[in-house]
Amino acid sequence: MKEALLYQKLGEKNVQCVLCNHRCRIQEGQKGICGVRENQGGVLYTLVYRQLISRNVDPIEKKPLFHFAPGSRSFSIATVGCNFHCDFCQNYEISQMPRDQKQIWGDDVSPEQIVAMAQKAGCRTIAYTYTEPTIYFEYALDIAKLASAKGLKNIFVTNGYMTEEALRTIHPHLHGANVDLKSFGEEFYQKRCGARLQGVLQSLRVMKTLGVWVEITTLLIPGLNDSDEELHRLAEFIVSLGRETPWHISRFHPMYKMLDHSPTSVRILEKARKIGLEVGLRYVYTGNVPGDEGEDTFCYHCGKLLIDRLGFQVRKNQIFENRCYHCGATIDGVDL
Repeated sequence: MKEALLYQKLGEKNVQCVLCNHRCRIQEGQKGICGVRENQGGVLYTLVYRQLISRNVDPIEKKPLFHFAPGSRSFSIATVGCNFHCDFCQNYEISQMPRDQKQIWGDDVSPEQIVAMAQKAGCRTIAYTYTEPTIYFEYALDIAKLASAKGLKNIFVTNGYMTEEALRTIHPHLHGANVDLKSFGEEFYQKRCGARLQGVLQSLRVMKTLGVWVEITTLLIPGLNDSDEELHRLAEFIVSLGRETPWHISRFHPMYKMLDHSPTSVRILEKARKIGLEVGLRYVYTGNVPGDEGEDTFCYHCGKLLIDRLGFQVRKNQIFENRCYHCGATIDGVDL
């Protein structure tokens, strides 16, 4: 175990965690909502430091990040645990392990070992992903500092519920993030995720202010967050962050506690993409539909195809020095 960062002692051996926007008040002997931070004798400990549950070399497009070193590989890691309990989680076996199984598993792997493995695999980035990187913040921070010193970039794949204090702590070493903006409805967040929408919106604003490259993903679930009104509200909020912010609209498949729901129709994804572009976003993508035109990057100025993708594979990239090969328009992103 390791003493946690970002908490306050309240007296009578109670503490308040300020890592995520739940801001849990935790009594002695109890854990926070995430299930991996425990108050022992008035000291808050992280229970997942150096407890690696998953590691893999992924295409960065799988995150998905389409405007951050496209075509490169990312060393992807996770511990168990999450501060959400989404009914549709695709990695629930590990994200919900502390809640559903009352267990914490993982291999003891040091930050130095992770950075070395990433370098050996030829990765340009380390992705903190699969579960929720916020809840293994101390581990991620130590890895990120070492990675930065070695010239690697760090990216979060996150629900975006971390506090501003957490973002400002890791900011110098956090270069990119894909944030799940799951809905624009407060009821959806409370009922389906156990969280509040405003905490996510505020984190997105802070990330943009700090200069973190941000892409946003919304998983469209039929009948829950795919109405025309909600899609417009989502797109308008993303435009308020900056028209350059890529929006990934992903197809839902029945998972975890939502096996009774139908997959999202491709027609709904196409409608959402059209709305995003009409509202003014430069880059709107469809996900979980291999071969769809919505996987590709087009120049927002001249309309020409720039990055041809099939699934997570980049087949052609016609962006040179962050500019469109055809018209010279600046294409937004990092190391394009």
